[in-house]
Amino acid sequence: MAGVVHRFLLLLLFVAAAAMPASTNAAASSQTEALLAWKASLTDATALSAWTRAAPVCGWRGVACDAAGRVARLRLPSLGLRGGLDELDFAALPALTELDLNGNNFTGAIPASISRLVSLASLDLGNNGFVGSIPSQIGDLSGLVELRLYNNNFVGNIPHQLSWLPKITQFDLGNNWLTNPDYRKFSPMPTVKFLSLFANSLNGSFPEFVLKSGNITYLDLSRNNFFSGSIPDLLPEKLPNLRHLNLSSNAFSGRIPASLGRLTKLQDLRIDDNNLTGGIPKFLGSMGQLRVLALGDNPLGGPIPPVLGQLQMLEELQIVAAELVSTLPLQLADLKNLSVLNLAYNKLSGNLPLAFARMQAMRDFRISSNNLTGDIPRDLFTSWPELELFSVHNNMFTGKIPPELGKARKLYMLLMDDNRLSGSIPPALGSMTSLMYLDLSANNLTGGIPSALGHLSHLQFLNLSHNSISGPIMGNLGSNFKLQGVGSSGNSSNCSSGSAFCRLLSLENLDLSNNKLTGKLPDCWWNLQNLLFMDLSHNDFSGEISALGTSYNCSLHSVYLAGNGFTGVFPSALEGCKTLVSLDFGNNKFFGNIPPWIGKGFPSMRILILKSNNFTGEIPSELSQLSQLQLLDMSNNGLTGSIPRSFSNLTSMKNKKLISPQELFQWLSSDERIDTIWKGQEQIFEIKLPALNFFQLLTGIDLSSNSLSQCIPDELTNLQGLQFLNLSRNHLSCSIPGNIGSLKNLESLDLSSNELSGAIPPSLAGISTLSILNLSNNNLSGKIPFGNQLQTLTDPSIYNKNPRLCGFPLNISCTNSSLASEERYCRTCEDQYLSYFVMSGVVSGLCLWFGMFFSIETLRYAIICFVDAIQCKVTQKVSYINQFLSRGNTA
Repeated sequence: MAGVVHRFLLLLLFVAAAAMPASTNAAASSQTEALLAWKASLTDATALSAWTRAAPVCGWRGVACDAAGRVARLRLPSLGLRGGLDELDFAALPALTELDLNGNNFTGAIPASISRLVSLASLDLGNNGFVGSIPSQIGDLSGLVELRLYNNNFVGNIPHQLSWLPKITQFDLGNNWLTNPDYRKFSPMPTVKFLSLFANSLNGSFPEFVLKSGNITYLDLSRNNFFSGSIPDLLPEKLPNLRHLNLSSNAFSGRIPASLGRLTKLQDLRIDDNNLTGGIPKFLGSMGQLRVLALGDNPLGGPIPPVLGQLQMLEELQIVAAELVSTLPLQLADLKNLSVLNLAYNKLSGNLPLAFARMQAMRDFRISSNNLTGDIPRDLFTSWPELELFSVHNNMFTGKIPPELGKARKLYMLLMDDNRLSGSIPPALGSMTSLMYLDLSANNLTGGIPSALGHLSHLQFLNLSHNSISGPIMGNLGSNFKLQGVGSSGNSSNCSSGSAFCRLLSLENLDLSNNKLTGKLPDCWWNLQNLLFMDLSHNDFSGEISALGTSYNCSLHSVYLAGNGFTGVFPSALEGCKTLVSLDFGNNKFFGNIPPWIGKGFPSMRILILKSNNFTGEIPSELSQLSQLQLLDMSNNGLTGSIPRSFSNLTSMKNKKLISPQELFQWLSSDERIDTIWKGQEQIFEIKLPALNFFQLLTGIDLSSNSLSQCIPDELTNLQGLQFLNLSRNHLSCSIPGNIGSLKNLESLDLSSNELSGAIPPSLAGISTLSILNLSNNNLSGKIPFGNQLQTLTDPSIYNKNPRLCGFPLNISCTNSSLASEERYCRTCEDQYLSYFVMSGVVSGLCLWFGMFFSIETLRYAIICFVDAIQCKVTQKVSYINQFLSRGNTA
């Protein structure tokens, strides 16, 4: 019997052993098909081209298997994959312990079936475009240790089931659109060490479940904007292991709690951008383990405590915009490990201490927008070998720019603008070969521009505006070399003789405005292929802008040459600048016709200013093809002819144009300055990226002070986005368009000093936004419309020298005559028309009955009597009209 049992057991083992390969093969086939089906569903799976049945699944890219040949890890980060997870059969991957799809382009929702990954320990779907709510079923993944869903578009509440994960250590849901859960349903998460909910839409007080998760070492609740109340005093007792605490960009208020000093392991404290008050507490100086301290953007007030100089481990100190009233404590010089110091936008005063040269690890130094005075210590730049950013703009520093700056070979950003620095620009700055941003504007600098700046091959931004820099560009920057990448057909003698600027091939923004620069422009500037913004306005440049060959490449978006002495016809060099958005040639000496090719040559043009030159001829109708144009100023020239009716096709002037900051950034490479007449006086508009989400760009037309004639086209009233319209000081005639009231956004209208006649259209009173009006020096007649916005315009001078106008605000009453002015005007017209009809009837009758008059004696006698009667009536009517007109002129 025992032998039979033994043989039976051996048979079972044999059958089991024989079945195992078949089972394994079936599992392998199932997971292969599941992954291939998922790949087929992706809209971009180029990186998975090697996933085929010809190769074993365990050898596929990103796939790792366990000893049994089952897929255990799927690591596919940053491969450009695009699609979703709906077609992935999670049940076919029971051994999967890690799923990493970080940094792709996945979209759609996370399927609830993801809970079938029963062995999953790590799930990373961060940096994608997933949407919808986070499925609560993820809470069923009892083996999950790491959960990363950050940088997606998840919405809705955080599922409280996620707090049930018994092994979770890393919990990152940051940068989504998640809203407040019911924290009462959350369980403590004692295993969590890394907890990040940053950049969501959470609000209320500090989450209670966080305080009950006592092993957290990294906590980030920043950028929710709505967490409020005080920072809990119990943090040290509840979360004693904290090393990183980030509560920035919320609405926490009150004082910085002294209990934070008991967080003895804390290395990184960021509580900036809240509503904290009460100054910088001195206890922070005893937290010797701190590496990062960020307290800025709070209304803290008070001084900088010298005890902060005791933080010997500190690497980063940021107290920007905290309303600090203080000098710079000398004790900060003891921070030997400090590499980042940002104290900008406070009320700091006094000198920049020479002792700061001891902070030899300094890499990023910012003290801009304070009230600091004195010289900038030159020893800083020989003692800070790692310096990359130096920003001291908007202070009151004096003295010269230290030549020792040339020693800062790693410096990529130097901002010293808006101070009181004097002297010349040191040629040593040309040694800062890493420099990308150089701003020395708004100082008292003199002398020329050193040719050594031509060595700054990485320079992208150069602003030397608002100084007293003088001399010709060529004289200052001359050196003999050949411009790289530019053929001879695209150069002239200017460029071949060599301007150092021609070597700045990385330059994107050039601002030399408001100086005393003279001479001609180097032709190569039009061929700097990365140059987007060029402002040379308000200097003493002169001469013609040379025509260039056909092989140049212009990338300019904005060109400002206003307020110089340029001459010649409209520069053909611009014809290759197809991406121009802003062009200001105002206040120069350009002459000749405005070329029609502007209409087709600049499809993105928004701002065109040609005012105060000597342009002549007619306005090209082709300008109406500038569909993006919003500001047109051609005032104070010698233009003749009529206003083109085709201006009604200026699409962007038809409605209010709202521009998002993202749109604006695409075409404004720097702060734009626009000089134009606005509301009766010269204004300079500075267009900057706004704090609001949207804003309206100035929209208007100024054709004043020319010799334009004929009627104002009715079609102009289709441009309902106009904010100002100035057609003054021309020879325009006819009447004001009757539907001018359709310009519902008009704030300023100037039609003065023309030859306009007729009545003021009543529709003008319906423009509720109108605040500036000038109709003086015309031939307008009748009663001034009254009511709505017009009754607020009480200055009578806006109607001066229109002798036949009456009514408010003039001291000429329309009631002194027998009829109001409009009625008198219409009655006079009726009388005149009646007399014309009578005369026409007489002439026609004479022609028709002429033969009968001589052939029939009795009829001839009757006609003579009839004509005598008509003549009497006509004489009476004409006499009445003359009397009426005489009374009107003396009223």
